[in-house]
Amino acid sequence: MTTSNASSPLSYKDAGVDIEAGDALVERIKPLARKTLREGVLAGIGGFGALFEVPKRYKEPVLVSGTDGVGTKLKLAFEWDMHDTVGIDLVAMSVNDVLVQGAEPLFFLDYFACGKLDVDTAAAVVGGIARGCELSGCALIGGETAEMPGMYPTGEYDLAGFCVGAVEKSKILTGAEVKAGDIVLGLASSGAHSNGFSLVRKCIERAGVKAPATLDGKPFRQALMEPTRLYVKNVLAALALHPIKALAHITGGGLLENIPRVLPEGTAARLKKGSWPQTELFAWLQATAGIDDFEMNRTFNNGIGMVVVINAANAAACAATLRAAGETVFEIGVIAARGDGAAVIVN
Repeated sequence: MTTSNASSPLSYKDAGVDIEAGDALVERIKPLARKTLREGVLAGIGGFGALFEVPKRYKEPVLVSGTDGVGTKLKLAFEWDMHDTVGIDLVAMSVNDVLVQGAEPLFFLDYFACGKLDVDTAAAVVGGIARGCELSGCALIGGETAEMPGMYPTGEYDLAGFCVGAVEKSKILTGAEVKAGDIVLGLASSGAHSNGFSLVRKCIERAGVKAPATLDGKPFRQALMEPTRLYVKNVLAALALHPIKALAHITGGGLLENIPRVLPEGTAARLKKGSWPQTELFAWLQATAGIDDFEMNRTFNNGIGMVVVINAANAAACAATLRAAGETVFEIGVIAARGDGAAVIVN
């Protein structure tokens, strides 16, 4: 005879949500978040809402917000069990966007969602988030960990991030002052960053066992998972010293679609092919995918993660400041009248 369990008590844990695991994760996160504290934080992780006061050194602060995810790069993190750098990607995708307006990132919030919470995996991810915040001078003051049984396959999760920055109203970068004759500087990327990974994964699948052991002096997997470069501190330092007119974060859409976002109507960026080197990583991706230069520059950052537009008289000094801070800088082109051509031309 079978006894029915229809009247037996059911706990949240029976339904697949482990409150104790969530509490354990919060305790693991707290010391990581404390390392990111900065001026303005009034109350951070643990409350119903995080409190932040805009630093008093701002006279006319304008808040700048940005949000993003990591995309299908996460699929490689799952497959290769490499979770400690995707959190840096998450932060970088938002803080680099906020930076483009001339803003200093102030605080960051994250959203981590999974089907079943693995505390070690989640702690590795959030550790990366905290590290990214620390490197960009941004406080990690809150977030959400959502355990949703049935929503995600075992071992998988999703990430989203949200950043708020501030800039003096008089110093907002709009690109409106960009004109013909201005110089385009390119800051080297650290790899594919966090864009184009649907194609990256197809290339890995196509290469199979013939994939190279190393790329650019790094083990193959490390080269592909290298986190997005954080440009914040070095570019903010350059902004304080030089009359930069515009910045462009090279993300989805590559050089061809991101640079036009900061150009005034009637202008175009003429980039000189070969003015920056193609790394082994991007050479391998291009050869494996069998795509032309146009598609490479539209799909990937192709070696340039941030673009700086500045007048010709100040370009060399600005480049020197950025190099002294640790950036690899190339003069990659010039602004010209657009005419009937494309907004970005590489030749």
